Amino acid sequence: MHLLKIITFITLAVLGTSCTTTGGVRQSAGAATVPSEKALAFPPPGGPAIVNVVERGHGDDVEQTISLSTSSTIPGQNFLKVQFLGVSGSTPGLGSTPYKMISEGAISREISATIPSIRLTRSANFVQNTYGPFGYAAGRSRSGDTCLYAWQQIRAGRSTPAQQRNFSMVQVRLRLCDAHATERQLLSTVYGYTIAGGFEGESLNPYGSPRGADALLGHPGDPIYPDVGGYRNSGMPIGYESRPPAIRPAIVSHRAAVKPQAVTVAPPQAVGPRVPLPDQQGATPQTGVTAEPAQIQGQPGTMGTNGTAVPSPDCIGNAVTTAACRK
Repeated sequence: MHLLKIITFITLAVLGTSCTTTGGVRQSAGAATVPSEKALAFPPPGGPAIVNVVERGHGDDVEQTISLSTSSTIPGQNFLKVQFLGVSGSTPGLGSTPYKMISEGAISREISATIPSIRLTRSANFVQNTYGPFGYAAGRSRSGDTCLYAWQQIRAGRSTPAQQRNFSMVQVRLRLCDAHATERQLLSTVYGYTIAGGFEGESLNPYGSPRGADALLGHPGDPIYPDVGGYRNSGMPIGYESRPPAIRPAIVSHRAAVKPQAVTVAPPQAVGPRVPLPDQQGATPQTGVTAEPAQIQGQPGTMGTNGTAVPSPDCIGNAVTTAACRK
């Protein structure tokens, strides 16, 4: 009976607590958008441009997915993913992720999940950029788009526990698809990207010791030339005579002859009243009628301007006896 009372009291207390709880919603602190200038890696100058940067934290590790501009018909977003992983070494607390080798199966799954619609072929060539060797796979879609997926693991190498250094690595993944670029142009992005971040502790340096200068610098007996050709063991002609002046051919400019255009001069217009010709006095101008000269048949008389016959002086008087006057 006493136990039943205790159970009833606990049940009532739980119910009372649940009634007073408010249904608040809090935002997850796992992922956050950061400005582009705070990216831990940058594409080469000239593109592709950075669109967005999403940062995720896992203990002491940091992962950034840098979205890049995309000009392709292939579904998906171009990105540059960089992971700074503090590898767990002999000293606890230096990192939270153990060292893992890049396996063929893991890369195949990443390619299938990132670019599922295109069959990519891995390159068998050994290539490396400023940070070391990397691998990539490329392919082409039916529509002509070229895609590339590259992976790289940057790590200084194994060190003994007594050295207490090189306890970190950087994982890089790059996905690029473009409708106009070639495989070589996409591959130039893998060679030109820059990592702009690092670990605070010296023991977490993933790049290893800096490379020293060339051993030939300052060493006697090893000349260094400004070009690849090196020293030219050939005679040089030396003389004391002045060099003859170079003869330069004269440049004659030929201009095309321009023919003058013929100018038509219009006759001057008559000023004042029009004076008819003598043979046109008394004649009425007719449109469309051609005037023909009158035929003279050897008559002694002459036709006047009004059609009146004028007799010859020989036919005037009473002695009109000639045949010509009778007509």
